[in-house]
Amino acid sequence: MRLLIAMMMHETNTFSPVPTDLQRFALGPGEAPPRGDTAIAAFRGTGTATGAFIDLAEQAGAEFELALGAHAAPSGLVFDEAYEAMSQAILQAVARGGFDGILLDLHGAMVSQSHEDGEGELLRRIRAIDPQTPIGVAYDMHANVYTDMVELAQTVAGYQTYPHVDMYGTGVRAGSALLKLLQGQAKPTTAWGRLPMIPHIMRQSSLDEPNRSIQARARQMEAEGALCASVFTGFPHADIENAGMSVVVVTDNDPALAQRLRDELMQMAWDSRAQWVYELEPLAASVARAKTLTDFPVMLLDHYDNAASGGTMDTTAVLAEVLRQGLRNVAVFAIFDPQAVQEAIAAGIGAQVRLQVGGKMAMPLMPHRSAPIELSGVVKLISNGKYRNKGPMSQGARQNMGQAVVIDTGDVEVALISRHVEPFDVNALLCLGIDPTQKSFVVLKSRVHWRAGLGHLAGATVECAGAGACTSDYNELQFKNLRRPIYPLDPGVSWSRTAHQ
Repeated sequence: MRLLIAMMMHETNTFSPVPTDLQRFALGPGEAPPRGDTAIAAFRGTGTATGAFIDLAEQAGAEFELALGAHAAPSGLVFDEAYEAMSQAILQAVARGGFDGILLDLHGAMVSQSHEDGEGELLRRIRAIDPQTPIGVAYDMHANVYTDMVELAQTVAGYQTYPHVDMYGTGVRAGSALLKLLQGQAKPTTAWGRLPMIPHIMRQSSLDEPNRSIQARARQMEAEGALCASVFTGFPHADIENAGMSVVVVTDNDPALAQRLRDELMQMAWDSRAQWVYELEPLAASVARAKTLTDFPVMLLDHYDNAASGGTMDTTAVLAEVLRQGLRNVAVFAIFDPQAVQEAIAAGIGAQVRLQVGGKMAMPLMPHRSAPIELSGVVKLISNGKYRNKGPMSQGARQNMGQAVVIDTGDVEVALISRHVEPFDVNALLCLGIDPTQKSFVVLKSRVHWRAGLGHLAGATVECAGAGACTSDYNELQFKNLRRPIYPLDPGVSWSRTAHQ
């Protein structure tokens, strides 16, 4: 048996000004996305779907090729040049042929300059070359599902956890179902549907209701015999037609069962639709409330500027409010500002510096902007920004925040970085000499993923409505292409089990 494996992952925030070129998909600055043996070495033994695909292939005694290992932090539209380069790396392998199965580790919310359905376009191109070879796909829970993403593959599985601590498990689910097909042990049949709702990201955690119960039911369906049951909550910061929630169920030669299970999950999601709506708290009020708390560390979430939702990571509204209200013993991860990093490096460790930090990237599709903030303090640490995830999310995978520094103002330690990285792993802080357990307050540019590696350390949590391209105020998002009407943006939206797609 020969298998082709490929990773091509990006969650595209169409409102984000952060450019998405080919280099962004590499493991580090100045590199190209890894291919072949280099990619295998990078992802073998990691808690990713690609890591699972490698393990499954080796356990099955199959030969395999890893055509591409491309993963980029969320940002704006993928440049056409980058999309074409990555696609061609995969398509060239497909064209060489000789594969019994194809395993793809995709996101499901990739939008390029020319294709709003980046994953569907890739699958269409694969099928134009090879109409027959079975395909299994692992998608992120935040996939915005289009028809070809499902119907051009034989097995489809999506993450069932948010934070995404089951990337590896999802690879096992998608890959095992495909192997059963190849070994003549199963005949996958799929049913899927799309709901007219766009759940708020801040209400999508599988640690909380309503998603906890819905994802638990999907896992139960698999335990009872479904090959894959996936509830895709969708990624709302994409102004594309099919952003929003969908369900995909794969069964073993039982289309009626697939349809019944699909309908059940869709009904659960629709019945709980009011619970997917998020209520904002004004920034000054949230920081003031945080100041009264004594269960340390208090995690302050700068969720408007989450790097893992396409934020610039350089907005300063939350940091400015923290400084204005005089919070002490604070760590901030992080402000993206390569210029300030270089200025601090030039000054050297121990130097007193005065820097204009953040607020340097314009956000033309947002109704607000973020101004730079003057930061005075000592250069405490200089780092190359490289670390490996401790886990459980994406355990063992390489991370690179680029050159980084820590500025100590006396009351606040601010990490400045040169490459976008969300702090979902404790090693993001530890590699910069920041022990979150020794801080009273930790400001994180994160929404939900931080709970994977840091949640167990938190004494309390405060959500801070700052500024950014992943705003949690959907009134700030000017949707022009999204299908309408859609809940909760429009009144009087209805759905029934007979309206699936």
